[in-house]
Amino acid sequence: MQRTTTAAVLATLLAAAALGLAPHQAQAAPPTPVAAADASSQVRFHDIPGSGGITLKGNVFTPAGAVSGRKYPLIVLPTSWGLPQIEYIAQAKKLADSGYIVISYTSRGFWLSGGNIEVAGPPDIADVSAVIDWALANSPADADRIGLGGVSYAAGITLLASAHDPRVKAVVAMSGWADLIESIYSGRTQHLQAAAMLGAAGYLTGRPGPEFKTLLGNFLGSRLDQEEQMIEWGRKRSASEQVDRINANGAAIMLGNAWGDTIFPPNQYAKFYERLTGPKRLEFRPGDHATAEGTGLLGLPNDTWTNAHRWFDRYLKGERNGIDTEAPVQIKSRSDDGYEGYADWNSVGSGGTERLALSDSEHLFANVDSGANGGILLLSSALDQFVKAPPIASIPLLPRAFAGVWQSERYDRPRRVRGTVKLHTTLTPTKADGTFVAYLYDVGPLGIGKLVSNAPYTFHGKAPGKAFGVDLELFSTAYDVCAGHRLALVVDTVDPLYIEHNPAGAQLTFSSQRTDPSYVSVPLREQ
Repeated sequence: MQRTTTAAVLATLLAAAALGLAPHQAQAAPPTPVAAADASSQVRFHDIPGSGGITLKGNVFTPAGAVSGRKYPLIVLPTSWGLPQIEYIAQAKKLADSGYIVISYTSRGFWLSGGNIEVAGPPDIADVSAVIDWALANSPADADRIGLGGVSYAAGITLLASAHDPRVKAVVAMSGWADLIESIYSGRTQHLQAAAMLGAAGYLTGRPGPEFKTLLGNFLGSRLDQEEQMIEWGRKRSASEQVDRINANGAAIMLGNAWGDTIFPPNQYAKFYERLTGPKRLEFRPGDHATAEGTGLLGLPNDTWTNAHRWFDRYLKGERNGIDTEAPVQIKSRSDDGYEGYADWNSVGSGGTERLALSDSEHLFANVDSGANGGILLLSSALDQFVKAPPIASIPLLPRAFAGVWQSERYDRPRRVRGTVKLHTTLTPTKADGTFVAYLYDVGPLGIGKLVSNAPYTFHGKAPGKAFGVDLELFSTAYDVCAGHRLALVVDTVDPLYIEHNPAGAQLTFSSQRTDPSYVSVPLREQ
């Protein structure tokens, strides 16, 4: 573990609290509705009773010319992590203009809403039901037509709420999580930049509760003696653990995410989607966390929000707009602008699997960054989305003492990588603990590799000098490799995105056994 990096992160969080940047010490005046609405719809800012006696700051949009005695479908939008109640003003107005009552509120513990940050804990879920109760009592909302939606933190909360409140008929969860453990602790590895960013934002814009403070310190401090407790804490906040209740309640669930989401990677959403039995839809696009929905929050044209509106229209208004007859899995490759439709997630790699043999052994010295890495939180995948510039590395120049490299032959025709790349190998460590990160690159004629996917892997308590098998799923993606290029698998031991657990002097050997060959399996789209 890089203790200096972790210490710096913790120092930043403590400094933020000490400087009094949390909202309970310096509160801003609530926003005014002047610029938020025009004559076509009405917005009012309200104090809404949350669970446990706290007050939530919210805004309520009602359709223009709402008829007395008439009921309208209701959509509730909790805010994202660290954002105030005006986050959804543009989209809430559009929804209200099309006939919805829309309530957006600042999630508890942030800005001017009461309570502490509970990280989608039971009080957050109870808040959703409390807001619905308030809406039914104070607006012309229809109790039989209730939807939930939102981005990031709101997506996680609304999925969980759909398991606990059977009144919810439709959910649109964008750039969120269904499995919190697989999101920020995949491969038993702490996602350092993601956790640090969320922690810092929590201290700067809200009031972290004592449980969250303890959890964050244990997580960033690599407290393995608290690992089981941390995992249990995450499970209670994961919709994947409550999928049976979600299915029993029968809400129509739409999930959207980006291939390069560095906070909530796409794999966990895809696995959750496959377990849903009611009406469902899954959309994956290029980008990073919330970048696929970001322009829509500004009121600009946006595919994700357009389909979110269609989803609500179908399952709250009953409109036959065709969204339920389209292929339910819709993905966009990082290499072009077209959408591909599939019957289910398992069909995404329907063209078969190409297996790349990893026959040569590679011996690495740990604790040194080879130059291969997954990029920078939020920035790198956004650059890939907007200008098709993913993280790169010069594969021939990677130092072989610190990076293992295996390459395919040059391809005589394009390869359309679709789905989840999987690594199987044999690892022999010199220490009981360790971390490595696997990267798949698209390598051009000059040896420059563009990152296709990556994933970390950490082990603890292994016998030094004794080999063991490793199976690792890289983060799911859709990427087209040009003819004349090749694929390369690279492994090294340091990546700024993650906390690594290699003791000083550690070495790792990757090998392929005669009875258990090492390989990378690459799922492909049909040609």
